Amino acid sequence: MPGPIVERVERLRSAYNTPAGKKMFRYVVQSAITTVVSFVVLGLVYGVFKVWTEVPSTLFANVVAVVPSYYLNRNWVWGKGGRSHLLKEVAPFWAASLVGIGLSVLTSSEARHLGLKYFAHAHGTRTAMVEGANLLAFGVLWVLKFLVFNRLFREHPVDDAEPSGAEMLMASAPGVSPENS
Repeated sequence: MPGPIVERVERLRSAYNTPAGKKMFRYVVQSAITTVVSFVVLGLVYGVFKVWTEVPSTLFANVVAVVPSYYLNRNWVWGKGGRSHLLKEVAPFWAASLVGIGLSVLTSSEARHLGLKYFAHAHGTRTAMVEGANLLAFGVLWVLKFLVFNRLFREHPVDDAEPSGAEMLMASAPGVSPENS
């Protein structure tokens, strides 16, 4: 009798071997890439070079990361080619991204204020708090953005036999199986 970890790995492997599973995997990798871009830029402009305070630094870092995010999502995750449609793809993508950036700026600003209150002389600690708040803000919106982008970049309706993004997320969650969800 296989253990729960083996069962979970098998469910993830089965999910990966579907078109939706491969899309989800590419979305996760794309998110990791753009998160690294955002973290590096934020770490440089706020943490190392102290170019700006947390709000403009977070805004700048996340705007820089949106550019590769758009192209990785559109071309690699959803497999779309050709010219982008301004009103059907670019504008909604930027709108969703700006909501994330807005939340990130708010959480980063609050993190800096808490950092100043409790760690007044430790810029490295405040930088880590701002980076963590940035990650938390985008983590909260990650699933929602996947569902939005899945609709935004879809050329053909998803086959009913193929699990949806939400079903795949539920299937990979610890202790959750399709039977009890």
